[in-house]
Amino acid sequence: MNISHFTISFVLSSFIYTAALCAQQPDYINRCTDHPEFRNVTIMASESVMNGIFTIPGTEQTIAGLPPFQRVALTVHPTPESNIRIEVWMPEQGWNGRFLGTGNGGGAGSISYGIMAAGLKRGFAVANTDMGTSPYANYVIEYPERWKDFGHRATHEMTVKAKNVITEYYGQSPRYSYFFGCSTGGQQALSEAQRYPEDYDGIIAGAPANNRTHLHTGFLWNYKVTNTEPGCKFSPEELRLITETIIKVNAGKDGGAPGDNFLTDPRLAKFDFDCLDTLLTRKQIETLKKIFSGPINPTTGEQIYTSFPLGSESQPMGLAYQQDKSVTEGQFYQFLWLWGNDFDYTEFDFDKDMELVDSKLASVLNANNPDLRAFVKRGGKMIMYTGTCDPIVPFQDAIHYYERVTKEMGGLKNTQKFFRYFLVPGMAHCGNGPGLNEFGQFLSGNVPEDREHDLMTALISWVEQDKAPEKLIATSFNEGEPQKGIRLRRPIFPYPAFPHYKGGDPAQPSSFKAVVHKRGNVPVPAGRYLE
Repeated sequence: MNISHFTISFVLSSFIYTAALCAQQPDYINRCTDHPEFRNVTIMASESVMNGIFTIPGTEQTIAGLPPFQRVALTVHPTPESNIRIEVWMPEQGWNGRFLGTGNGGGAGSISYGIMAAGLKRGFAVANTDMGTSPYANYVIEYPERWKDFGHRATHEMTVKAKNVITEYYGQSPRYSYFFGCSTGGQQALSEAQRYPEDYDGIIAGAPANNRTHLHTGFLWNYKVTNTEPGCKFSPEELRLITETIIKVNAGKDGGAPGDNFLTDPRLAKFDFDCLDTLLTRKQIETLKKIFSGPINPTTGEQIYTSFPLGSESQPMGLAYQQDKSVTEGQFYQFLWLWGNDFDYTEFDFDKDMELVDSKLASVLNANNPDLRAFVKRGGKMIMYTGTCDPIVPFQDAIHYYERVTKEMGGLKNTQKFFRYFLVPGMAHCGNGPGLNEFGQFLSGNVPEDREHDLMTALISWVEQDKAPEKLIATSFNEGEPQKGIRLRRPIFPYPAFPHYKGGDPAQPSSFKAVVHKRGNVPVPAGRYLE
């Protein structure tokens, strides 16, 4: 559908005018409340991008190869403290009739333009938000309402406002609405299903950082045990050798092929850290044991969170990152929110301070509720995925969440009617890693766009045709780069099934079959750490 620039300009001019009246003339307030889509909204930009090139605001960076589209940039203030930036991109022609909400990463603080561009190229009207933390999550220390925006409100505001803009632009509402996000985007995805079940028909939650307060406590635990005393850190070479030794001992024993350089199911791996005594010092070995215990309440002995998976130690966001000061700069923002810029990690008490963190932030940030009845009632479908070699958002926590959902929702069979979970062997955080790299989770066109290879197509088929995904074919590219060709392909199956090598060429999907593994089998946090 091709709507003229005059039409969208007229609509948005009215939008701006009404918002301005609301802000400047008190006698208009009551009239504005009759138009909630105009309330507390400022239009920052409206433009037609016709030449296929978009320049990211405030930079010289460009995104090329885009179809003609209408761009609308909004700032939303649901509370006086809030400052939520939202962008909506709408194809000028060839709209597929669907809305795609997209997720962010880390502490957000900016619009994620890359995933918007990928969705636009596939015909979606797309939206993204900075989650209210611009310019950087560390800078919203004195704004507790922005913590709520980051936790859930900004994504909902993005969804509602984007649907309003899309409806005004096209003269019709989206036929279906989807959400796609990984990491923080996975948190947004699960939060939407739990808190705002009417927002989306289909949701993809990748590597969800939904257990946010305890995930970051895991980062703090790893940083503290490697930095409190000298001699507890690891060199990149030591980490490489640790991972290689773990893989050598376990490869091929968990369903993978004998020559794999990654683990298919690290839960089945067995490893005695004491055997590293010719490589590491005794202090380093004891440090590794603490790391792989995950954070523990020292007073009660309760498990707070899991560790990262065996076999992921040397990954780019693994221990080299988590023992470095960069983790304090990038992953400690929730502690800075509570204690300010003078937060001292060495003084953190994993009993009393953990309790304070949860009392202030768990209800705001975490998306741990296993009760998805409202999402089911509206007919929603959801796919979750994690990599078994992800050191930054461990798959073990996702398994435990999925198991709690199955218990709450009446068993695995009932749960799989609306919610399926894929574990991706050897994949790191959202992609890359030594194993399988891609199955459409980047909307990039690097894999065939059919329901067997492409995650988004699989979800659409489930939502719109009731064809549930029974397997996906995931690809590993040479050196993780699509332009260098395919290294191997393997099927992945809904948990608790994993691909098992049955003989033949390990690079071919036909050499693997689905085998169900033991469910759960992960560290279980104490109940109070699941709020």
